[in-house]
Amino acid sequence: MSRSKSRPDPVMAKGKHKPRELLKRRRQRILLVAAGCSLMVACLWILDRCFPLALPPAASGFYAQVVYDRDGRPLRAFADERGIWRYRVSLDEVSPYYLDALLNYEDRRFWHHPGVDPLALIRATWLNLTQGRVVSGGSTLSMQVARLLHPHSRSLAGKLYQVVRTLQLEWHLSKTQILELYCNIAPFGGTIEGVQAASHTYLGKPASELTRAEAALMAVLPQSPTRLRPDIHPLAAERARDKVLDRLQAFGEWSSEDIAQAKLETVYGVRHTPEQHAPLLARRLAQAYPQLQRINTTIDGDLQRSLETYLKSYVVQQAEKSSAAALVMENKTQRILAYVGTADFASQQRYGHVDMVTATRSPGSTLKPFLYGLALDEGLIHSESLLVDAPRHWQDYRPGNFSGGFSGPVSAADALQRSLNIPAVGLLDRYGPANFVARLANAGVPLAIPGDKANLAVILGGVGLSLESLVAAYGSLANGGQVSAPRYLAAEKTAAPRYLMSPQAAWVIQKILADIPPPNGLRYSSALAKGATLAWKTGTSYGFRDSWAIGVGRHYTIGVWFGRPDGTPLPGASGRASAGPLLHGVADMLPGAREPLPRPTGVTDESVCWPLGRRVADTPAAQCHATRDALVINGTVPPTLWDEQSEAVNPRVIWLDSVGNRVHSGCGTQFSEARKTTVALWPLMGEPWVAPQWQRARQLPDWSRACVTTLDLDSPVRITGIDASARYRRAGAGGANPRLTLAAVGGSGDRHWYLDGQYYRSAASAAALAVELNSAGEHQILVIDDVGNTDQVWVRVE
Repeated sequence: MSRSKSRPDPVMAKGKHKPRELLKRRRQRILLVAAGCSLMVACLWILDRCFPLALPPAASGFYAQVVYDRDGRPLRAFADERGIWRYRVSLDEVSPYYLDALLNYEDRRFWHHPGVDPLALIRATWLNLTQGRVVSGGSTLSMQVARLLHPHSRSLAGKLYQVVRTLQLEWHLSKTQILELYCNIAPFGGTIEGVQAASHTYLGKPASELTRAEAALMAVLPQSPTRLRPDIHPLAAERARDKVLDRLQAFGEWSSEDIAQAKLETVYGVRHTPEQHAPLLARRLAQAYPQLQRINTTIDGDLQRSLETYLKSYVVQQAEKSSAAALVMENKTQRILAYVGTADFASQQRYGHVDMVTATRSPGSTLKPFLYGLALDEGLIHSESLLVDAPRHWQDYRPGNFSGGFSGPVSAADALQRSLNIPAVGLLDRYGPANFVARLANAGVPLAIPGDKANLAVILGGVGLSLESLVAAYGSLANGGQVSAPRYLAAEKTAAPRYLMSPQAAWVIQKILADIPPPNGLRYSSALAKGATLAWKTGTSYGFRDSWAIGVGRHYTIGVWFGRPDGTPLPGASGRASAGPLLHGVADMLPGAREPLPRPTGVTDESVCWPLGRRVADTPAAQCHATRDALVINGTVPPTLWDEQSEAVNPRVIWLDSVGNRVHSGCGTQFSEARKTTVALWPLMGEPWVAPQWQRARQLPDWSRACVTTLDLDSPVRITGIDASARYRRAGAGGANPRLTLAAVGGSGDRHWYLDGQYYRSAASAAALAVELNSAGEHQILVIDDVGNTDQVWVRVE
C-alpha cells in the first residue's frame, strides 16, 4: 500500500505538464504571426521601395514657374517641361468655399476613411447595377490622386492597382498633404492642371478669391474636364455647377439664400491668357532662380500695369523702332516697385525682347551730379562757385555743348542744372578721371570704359552704364550719399549700403536738381503744389542714341530711358524732350513722389563774392563784383578754381604811377614813387561775358611807356569783319546759305574757332577761315587763342 501511494499517477503527471506545453505552443504561434507580419511588412517595404509613389518632385520641372507681385498676383508664368500650366498652391491659398464644395461633393468622409471608402464603393456598385450604366465611381479623393499619379486601366485589375496605390499614398502622406496634392494636380481641361491655374485661366483671379458659385464650378470641373470646360461649354459647366450647389444645400452645408445667390452668377465662355506683366523681369528672375517654383517679387502690380500702358501709348506716337524703359525704386527699402524693360514686349519691330533696364548704354550727362557732389566733399567747389563755360581743349579733346553756344561765367549749380559740358570737363580734369571712376566703382556703380582707361570723356557719356545702375546711384541722393543695390525679391534682405558722398553733398546736389523746371509745356498739378519738387537730371548720348531722365524725391527714385534698342540714332530725341515728359508722367502716378528731402545738419547758407569766390565778409568791397547766395558744407567756402590759362594768383597786386599807368620793379624811379593796388580778375576765358568795368582793359591799365615789356600777354583777341547787328539771308528761295569770313586780330598764338558751341577749326594768327551758316536763327561765333584770350559775336540768319 505504501509503495502504491508513492508511485505517481501517469494521468496526473500528464495534466501537470499540459499548461507548459500550451504556453510554449502559444508562444510559437505568436512568434510565427510576428514573423509573418514582419515578413509582410518587409515585403511591403521592399515593394514600396521598388515601386515608389510618383510624387511631384520638390525641385523645379513639375510645376510651372510663376512670378508674383507683392500682393500675390501673377506677373508672368512659365509652363513646366511638358507645357502644362500647373501653379503650385497651398491649402491656405485656396478659398474655403472651394474646399467645402470639393469635400462635400467628392468625398464627405475624406478625413475619416483610410483612403478607400467601403461605403462609397458599395453605394457606387449598387447605383451602377440598378441603373445599368456607370453613374458613380465610388473613388475617394485619395484614390483620384493615386490614379492621377499612376494612371491605370478601367478593368478590375486596374481598380485593385488603384486601391493598392491609394493605401500606399495614405501610408506616406497625411490627409492634408493629399488634399493639397489634389488641389495642385487635378485636371481642368487642356494643359490646365490644379485649381490655381484653372482659377486664373477661366476666372481671371486667384483661387483664394473664389466665390461660392465659382468654387462649385471648380469642384465639379475635374470630373469631365473636356465636356465641362467653361470656355468651350459654358452651359454644360453651369448645369454641373448647379448640381454641386444642390448637393451642398441638401447636406445643409450652405444656406438656401447662399445657394440661390450663387445660382444667379452666369458661367461665361472666357479663357484668360496668362499674365504678361513685367515679362522681362520675370524672365530674368526665372533664369536666376530656376529652383524656385514661386517667385515673390517687390513689384507693385497696379503701378506696373499703369506704367506698361503709359509707356506703350507714348512710344506709339514716336518714330519707328523706338522704345522706352522705366524703373521705380522705393528709397527707404530699395524695393523695385515697377520694372518696365520695354515699351511693347510683343513688338519685334521695337525689339521688345531686349531688356533696356539692364542694357549697357552711354549715360550721356547723367553722371555729372556725382562729379559735382564729390567735388563738394573734396572742397573744390560750393554750390555757387564760379566756373566758366567757354571753349577749351585738353590736348586733342575739344568738347562742345549739347545745346549750342557758350555762356561764359556760370555758377556750379547753374552749370549742373543746364548740363553744360565745358565746366563739367574742367571740374573732372581737376578732380581726376581715374579717381572719379574708382569712387563710383567702390560705391557699387562700375562703369564700362572703352580700353579700361578713364579719361575726360567719362563725364559726357563716354562709358557704358545701365538704367538699373543709374537708379541705384541716384538713390544715394535720398539716402545720405549711400548706394544700395535694388531689391527684386520680397524675401531678399536689403544689401549693405556703400558710401559715395556725404549726406550734406547728396542733399546739396538734389536741391540743385530740384530747382530744374519741368519740360516745356508740362503742367502737373502735383508739381505746382506748394513745396512739391522733384530733383531730376537728363542725359543724351552721342548721336542721339539714348535719352535719359532720372528723378529723385524723398520716397522714390525713378529712371526712364528712351531710344532704339538696336542702338541706331533717333535724331531729335533728347533727355529733356523725350525722356523728361515720361519721367514726370511716372512721377504723377506716385503719391508723394515730389516730397522734398529735409536739410541735414552741416549745410548752411553763405553770401559769396565773384570773381574770387570768398565770403562777402572776407572780401574787400572793390573786389566783390557780384554776390551769390551759396550752399556750403561744414562752413567750407573754397575760392574760385582757376584753370591753367588764368592767373595763378588772384587778386592781383599791381603798381600804378602818378597818372594811373602800370609800372614794375624794372621801371626805375617811376616804380619807387608808385602806389600799390589790388584788383580781382575774372577768368580770362570769360572776358567776353564780363561787364565792361570788370574786364581786363579797365582793371589793368596800360603800361607806362617807360615800362613796356615784351612779357605782357594781356593783349586781347578781337573778331573782325563780322557785324553783330547785321542780318543775313539766303540768296533767294533755294539759294546758297550765307558765308562769313572768320578773322581776328590781337591775342597770342593760333586761333581756335567755335560755331554754336561746337569746335569748328583752328588757324594761324594771320589766317582767315570761311564758314557757312546753314540754318535760320541766332548763331554764336567764338574764337579763343592759345593763352585763353576769347571773343564772341552773335549773328542772325533769316
